[in-house]
Amino acid sequence: MRAARSITIVAILALLWNLMGVASFVAQYRMVTPDLARTDPAMARIYAQMPFWVWGAFAISVLAGTAGSLLLLFRQAVAVPVYALSLIAIVLLFGQNFLATDLLAAQGWTAALFPAAIFLLAVAQFLYARRLTIKGVLR
Repeated sequence: MRAARSITIVAILALLWNLMGVASFVAQYRMVTPDLARTDPAMARIYAQMPFWVWGAFAISVLAGTAGSLLLLFRQAVAVPVYALSLIAIVLLFGQNFLATDLLAAQGWTAALFPAAIFLLAVAQFLYARRLTIKGVLR
């Protein structure tokens, strides 16, 4: 497989992943009290008490990840700082979720598995774009 083709495939997969993040943000942000009542009581309380800045970090993380993927698709080196912004927002988001709430006490350590996967994929996207920039593939 040629390098250009593999970059395109990785960029499209990253874009699809990040678009799922955008859909998740929209679905969670639009959740109203009756919707919250149908969820787990601990999660409903955590969502209801989430500070506005955390919603901002969530939005920035998914929008920057999506933008970074589009920039990667178009071979733009600016994907690196955009992915870095997404990664910083992810750290803020999950830092607040795990350090300022009782999420782990309510849900157990398994609650950290999906956020850990999100974090690791964000790191991988950032490092991949950085490596391509260093190689001169992204301009």
